[in-house]
Amino acid sequence: MSVRPIVKYGHPVLHAPSLPVATVDEAVRTLLDDMVDTMYAAPGIGLAAPQIGVPLRVIVIDLSVGADPSQLIKLVNPEFVSREGDQRHDEGCLSVPGYGGSPVRPARVTVKGQDRDGSERIYHATDLLARAFCHEIDHIDGLLFVDRLTPLKRDLLKRKLRKRAKNDDWEE
Repeated sequence: MSVRPIVKYGHPVLHAPSLPVATVDEAVRTLLDDMVDTMYAAPGIGLAAPQIGVPLRVIVIDLSVGADPSQLIKLVNPEFVSREGDQRHDEGCLSVPGYGGSPVRPARVTVKGQDRDGSERIYHATDLLARAFCHEIDHIDGLLFVDRLTPLKRDLLKRKLRKRAKNDDWEE
């Protein structure tokens, strides 16, 4: 297990849909473990494989940031079963350091995917966990929270981010 570098806004892998995982094998389990290490080291509450430059549909989430092992979610090929209601709260992103926004997200979601053994898992989530699922699934769909902001806020932020990405000026 190892901590991998997190790619920043402007990297092509963040702006393209990721590929489904055909088989949950040892390489995918190693990827999941590395993602958890990277998420905790950042520190963050979620990470998607594209954020470490891997264009696969793999996410990890832990709202406790490692304090409660029972909260760790490792999910391969996650997809929404249902989305209901609306909520709007501040979000940040490890791939967009120093910036935040308040996109509208569903208040409740049901997500299914495969665990590290390839078994199907279903999660029913509300509040912060629902937002985390939405945020990470957006990453594997090639979207960032910036893409979910109102047009004016999105355009202003994207202008700043393009300048930072062009100059590779990412202070953490």
